[in-house]
Amino acid sequence: MIDYAKELNVEQISAIDHDGNVYLVACPGSGKTRTLVYKLAKELEAGSSSKKKIAAITYTNVAADEIKERIVDLGVDTSALWIGTIHSFCLDWILRPFAQYIVELEHGFTVVDNHTSEEIITALCTEYSSPRINYFDCGYFLNTQGINLSCGQYKADNVHSVITQYHAILSENKQIDFEQILQYSYVLITRHPDISKSLSGIFQHILLDEFQDTKELQYQIVSSIICAGEGRNNIFIVGDPNQSIFGSLGGYAITIDELRRLTEQEVEQFELEKNYRSSTRIVEYCKNFRVYESNMVSDSKYKDHAGLISYSSSTHKDHLVEEISRLIRHHIETLEVSPNEVCVVAPWWIHLASLTRGLVNSLPEYSFDGPGLTPIYRDRENFWYRLSRLLLTSPSPNIYFKRLFWARDLLQAMSELDLCEHSLRDKDLLRIVNSIDLNEQDGLQYLCRAFEVFSLKIGFSINETSSLQEQLDAFVTSSTRRIERIRNEGIDYAGSIKDFRKAFIPKSGVKVSSIHGVKGEEYETVISFGLLDGMVPHFTDTDKSNTAKKLLYVIASRAKRHLHLIAETGRRNPPTPTLHNLNYLTYDQV
Repeated sequence: MIDYAKELNVEQISAIDHDGNVYLVACPGSGKTRTLVYKLAKELEAGSSSKKKIAAITYTNVAADEIKERIVDLGVDTSALWIGTIHSFCLDWILRPFAQYIVELEHGFTVVDNHTSEEIITALCTEYSSPRINYFDCGYFLNTQGINLSCGQYKADNVHSVITQYHAILSENKQIDFEQILQYSYVLITRHPDISKSLSGIFQHILLDEFQDTKELQYQIVSSIICAGEGRNNIFIVGDPNQSIFGSLGGYAITIDELRRLTEQEVEQFELEKNYRSSTRIVEYCKNFRVYESNMVSDSKYKDHAGLISYSSSTHKDHLVEEISRLIRHHIETLEVSPNEVCVVAPWWIHLASLTRGLVNSLPEYSFDGPGLTPIYRDRENFWYRLSRLLLTSPSPNIYFKRLFWARDLLQAMSELDLCEHSLRDKDLLRIVNSIDLNEQDGLQYLCRAFEVFSLKIGFSINETSSLQEQLDAFVTSSTRRIERIRNEGIDYAGSIKDFRKAFIPKSGVKVSSIHGVKGEEYETVISFGLLDGMVPHFTDTDKSNTAKKLLYVIASRAKRHLHLIAETGRRNPPTPTLHNLNYLTYDQV
């Protein structure tokens, strides 16, 4: 049995001990994930004799893997736990079991991968001018009112036409995308209330992580299950309204009153106020950007550390590499900060790509870690991506459980495609993968050959299953393009099997990330640039002041001790007013 009083603070224990519905507001660095893990462990231990399940819905698959690994490390049986993203939940428990009730899905469907989706939309965009549009203009989300576009009004008509054509093509191909997973799931539970009733009988508890990034349809789906349970089920949601930065994708922080209305249940609010990450100085600086009043107090080992906080609006964009290189050197060589405790953050990947190229050349003695430097696009729905995780990692006690999770995930996909016998176990699958030994040195050719060997060992033909062939084509094409892009950016990269294996090796070196990509992470030193109006927030944002505050709050709250903010000159955009006009009198000169 776990000694919860020893592992958690009083605030955390109060939240997980509550025998009812919980709305938990957690400040940055407050042990949100830890609290979620121990809540799951507690309910799994308490319900070990019950046949009911517990669902944990995370924002990303990476978060799901991390949480499950931590529960396993506690020695808790996870057989009653379902954990994954809301899209996976909808596919597993709503769409696939009840697709026959939707005319468009009754004869089967597949989920279109991101690469194919991008190709379709990009091709459609070429037919439009005045104004011209591209794939990045065509972001959209669905809610109960229909389609919502993320582009500005000027391009809205053309983008709406593209999305309409895109949906028609998907329908013709018997495909759906991630937004349609939510839409069709919502349609099913609305038209067929017995589905929610059935799910309420399966799941005793539903835990929802990062509620501030959750969409309306997601709230509706989860709440319908709790509502159908009529008090026999509990919901436990955790998040931070001040970090709600996915508004353009439809994410928002539900209020406790709205949650009560949707679930038709009583809900209690709890707060985690102790920040175990940042110094008092960083915590107090973050408070300048709060949109929602919530308390935060430093209880970090760096609590009394002065650290550095600087802001520059005079660095020219042509000197960014030089300035950021100087800051990185200063922190690593003078302040003795470990390279993997330094993070460079910017709002847009287009600026990070060119900066990373410059930093790699300017600081050859240091390594850099960024998604743009890996040849594999992380598409968890792609069968071959799932297999590549196993093929590119070596058997090791340190990652045994992680590879076992991946094997189970792959087995489920194989079962759905009827590729293997039901007697095949996860450990059998690992042995088969581990037995594949090839001498091919080119990373992509190695994988393609390994895929063939794997299919022969299991006993299926790739080209006899159309969805497998389509996913393989998408995997190869997207990887080829990423390799070309990396090489074109001048980064020393050969595309070897060694380069491919790095995609799944724990990262080291200076981190490079977008603001949205750095959420949930923490570093001793954070360096951020591109803090300009129209970029922070995006120029299409309709709530500029509040969105800018949330973005700056996320950036600042990643730092443990040191924070450097740069609004460079030389671009058309002036500094973000929210930051530039802040009356902060104690910035450091570095």
